[in-house]
Amino acid sequence: MTKATVMGSGSWGTAFAAVMADAGTDVTMWSRRPELAEAIETTRVNDDYLPSLRLPDRVHVTSDVAEAMDGSDILVLAVPSQTLRENLEGWREHIPDGAPLVSLMKGIELGTLKRMTEVMEEVAEVPADRVAVVSGPNLAKEVADKQPAAAVVAASRHGVRSKVAEACAAPYFRPYTNADVVGTEIAGAVKNVIALSVGMAHGLGMGENSTATLLTRGLAETARLGVALGADPHTFLGLAGVGDMMATCSSRLSRNHQFGLALSEGKTVEEITAATNQTAEGVKSCRSILELARSVHVDMPIVEGVHAILHEGWTPDEMVRALMSRSRKSERV
Repeated sequence: MTKATVMGSGSWGTAFAAVMADAGTDVTMWSRRPELAEAIETTRVNDDYLPSLRLPDRVHVTSDVAEAMDGSDILVLAVPSQTLRENLEGWREHIPDGAPLVSLMKGIELGTLKRMTEVMEEVAEVPADRVAVVSGPNLAKEVADKQPAAAVVAASRHGVRSKVAEACAAPYFRPYTNADVVGTEIAGAVKNVIALSVGMAHGLGMGENSTATLLTRGLAETARLGVALGADPHTFLGLAGVGDMMATCSSRLSRNHQFGLALSEGKTVEEITAATNQTAEGVKSCRSILELARSVHVDMPIVEGVHAILHEGWTPDEMVRALMSRSRKSERV
């Protein structure tokens, strides 16, 4: 029997723990807060993040890192992307020998500009073929409600991606596999920033033409960056690319979409952050994604505009004017 550990008890970590349990995997979920771990273990419900989901009996919850990782065959990391390095440094001595490390995170690390699997390789001191990433159109609430969904499990080694896919293949959750870790991660990170822009557009009363423009141009920016970093361009036409982009940008269940809506109402980043207990990854990652794009000479005007709103004092209206007045010279469709 496969045993998996999910490090993180936020919305997606909790939902994925349930998916793995429903796939027949024994799961231990780690929560940073002892009181939350005890409450979930007792009630089988994570009231702070997914109150509608009753966790299967196969899921055990603890706040003890050593207990959580003991004997694990698959280690799943589901913490905010900008906290991964610090967390891994504290967990390193407990990481089980030989267990694949799986990222559920969608971001680019500030400062280093590393993808999450690159941070995992560096800090946990594991080879690249031992890491994997799960990504796709996976809104946690819908997955928790057992609505049919699919995802991509990407890893360079066939045995790793097959093992992870088998451990999360639930009746309502269909994993597909590929070897393109770079493309899968870039797609997952950038779509959060595009979702912020779509949320702002919706908040400003813009309709389907504007939404479709942001989605398609955002996908083009994502693919340009991914290909420049060595990704397979086909990845961006699949679940990890256009699939995740559509779900995150269009749904009001998306934290990044909701954050964009709030920005369009004139609220500050600080005000919005204080009003929610969940992480909108695109808010911080837009800076590192823009820096990464510039380092490989890739033009990303939507990402640049979102960054200007979040960190340079622009208004959404100013971003719209800047995008619509851009030079058309040498642009690619």
